[in-house]
Amino acid sequence: MSEPPAPVVPEGRRGLVMASPRRPKPPTHLADLTLSERMAAVAELGEKPFRGRQLSVHYFERLADVDPASADALTDLPAGARQKLAAAMCPRLLTPVRELQADAGATVKTVWRLFDGALVESVLMRYPDRATVCISSQAGCGMNCPFCATGQAGLTRNLSAAEIVEQVVAAKRVQAAEEAAGRVTNVVFMGMGEALANYKAAITAIRRMVAPAPEGLGMSARGITMSTVGLVPAIGKLAAEGLPVTLALSLHAPDDELRDELVPINSRWTVGEALDAARAYFDTTGRRVSIEYALIRDVNDQAWRADLLGTELNRRGRGWVHVNPIPLNPTPGSRWTASDPQVERTFVERLRAHGVPTTVRDTRGREIDGACGQLAATV
Repeated sequence: MSEPPAPVVPEGRRGLVMASPRRPKPPTHLADLTLSERMAAVAELGEKPFRGRQLSVHYFERLADVDPASADALTDLPAGARQKLAAAMCPRLLTPVRELQADAGATVKTVWRLFDGALVESVLMRYPDRATVCISSQAGCGMNCPFCATGQAGLTRNLSAAEIVEQVVAAKRVQAAEEAAGRVTNVVFMGMGEALANYKAAITAIRRMVAPAPEGLGMSARGITMSTVGLVPAIGKLAAEGLPVTLALSLHAPDDELRDELVPINSRWTVGEALDAARAYFDTTGRRVSIEYALIRDVNDQAWRADLLGTELNRRGRGWVHVNPIPLNPTPGSRWTASDPQVERTFVERLRAHGVPTTVRDTRGREIDGACGQLAATV
């Protein structure tokens, strides 16, 4: 498999965090490959091609922990080939390092160590009838947003498609093993990293999630949300993929002066350009766009900014967008903190007065280093 592409590092009026030095690429896993590619890879190992399909059934359909340590459980494979096939096709990608629970066990946050020692996080959020997993697409992040724990840590590297998929599979295994109520039906790319800066791997991972078993996990694309700080060309490219995923634009400010500070990529693609791209995404896909807006005390939570946001959204039409104000998860030692509850209510009321559907995001795991990147930084 070819090496994951280098992270997108756009030019702008101000410098962004540059891509990290080249690191060894992750080992190829069957989740990196199409079903036909898996069968060809197995044939190259001297085994019958249909063994690739058998491994795929174990991994994607049965959610089996298919790796060299568990190979003996693969009893439908020849005993003499189990270790070889597992080692070649299903190398260990993620190793749990630390796990914390909150919300009476409904929220489980896990730090994973990758093959090269890099750390990423995922969060399993359980609801009465379903479960959502928040996944990482990069180890660290190069977007340099000052209020974000991950952004301040900088970028280590892109994840491979299989490293992304494995976070979803791990969550599904937990639900299945615990016979928990509700399957994992929703995936949000809102963990560590800017997924559209790791475009090829992120799209490949989504295709594995939605492909019918045993090609993939057989999930609905409508249950997948792709979050971005506003890489405008990549938003257009995503719209053309034919994947009806939800786009979530992390806006955080309706004016360029403030967004230049909060989201440095804005120095390359402005608020207006990001919103135009989001509207075009809706026009192409028919999928309503989410606007993510972290409310930061005395920074971006003024009522006039709510009015400006409502005006900017309505200038691009009605019915295409939904706003999610998010109470900021503060990080230790940071000057950024959540808005006062009354200020938050006023902000929401002003948006709704403009006719903009608005729902405050349900925050999970505040007591377990809930902000992305916080927990990994403590390991």
